[in-house]
Amino acid sequence: MPGYGAVFNAGLLHHDGIYHLFARGIRDGYTRNVGSGPRFLDYISDVLVFTSVDGRKYEFGYVLCRAGELGVHCFEDPRVQRVQSGDEEHIVMTYTNLPPYESGKPWRIGAHRLVWDGSRFNVEATTGQLLGPPDIANKDAIVFTLGDGRVALIHRIQPDMQLAVFDDLEHLWNAGPEYWDHYLANLDAHTIIRPSRGALGIGAGAPPIDTEAGFLLFFHERRADGAYTVNLALLDRMTGRLRSRLPQPLLVPELEWERRGDVDNVVFVQGAHSDGDVVYLTYGAADRCIGVATAKISHLLDALHAAA
Repeated sequence: MPGYGAVFNAGLLHHDGIYHLFARGIRDGYTRNVGSGPRFLDYISDVLVFTSVDGRKYEFGYVLCRAGELGVHCFEDPRVQRVQSGDEEHIVMTYTNLPPYESGKPWRIGAHRLVWDGSRFNVEATTGQLLGPPDIANKDAIVFTLGDGRVALIHRIQPDMQLAVFDDLEHLWNAGPEYWDHYLANLDAHTIIRPSRGALGIGAGAPPIDTEAGFLLFFHERRADGAYTVNLALLDRMTGRLRSRLPQPLLVPELEWERRGDVDNVVFVQGAHSDGDVVYLTYGAADRCIGVATAKISHLLDALHAAA
């Protein structure tokens, strides 16, 4: 991809029969930092869109948004999801809004709404928002609609995953201190998944897949050895609370391009699309490239029911 080095950690939207990947693209020129501070220097992320008819061979389409635009210093790890709110469906992109390292400010959840113009997606600039409590490191956000019509946000305040529930999308977009102060005061009550014994942290991956049995939530976990794995849980359709979790990961770094890259031993799920009994997943590999995997939903549900 001209002008870019690593392209990885891609969200996914299947629209009008086409797979659209929303990937994190790192501009050429970054170097590994041999001193103190961040892992890399001049490490700037844009959001790139690739398209595919079959979900396997992708072609570059366009740059959706560039670092430094829309009031965002750097875009990281975009997720794209359809969210039903009231009588309307919205396409929401969430991402990690990374401030300049020297600012000392924490990363936050950034969000914009997207619109389809018949040939490509565009960012609605005026809808930009930081979601979640202010001045607290917060990331790995997905937004989805519960079975009762409320809108849910799963996010990660280290090291656990939390669930925040809102009346609708506007409530989420405009939630202020009256919501978040009370939420933070009762954070344990909003925590839905904690890391496995010995693991360092977890975070939501792809927007959940809705099934009659509940929501399939694909998420990542960072093991004690630093490796990232893909994991699976089942959430209640009405409340979003945890019903079951697989004790073992679905996917671990095994292939060479999953084990060796800018950050070794990483599989980082971010996109999911269901087609009948098959779920199609996209994941970042070793912070360098993008992989895809498929599984049967019925097999996953059987395993989750056995683990309950």
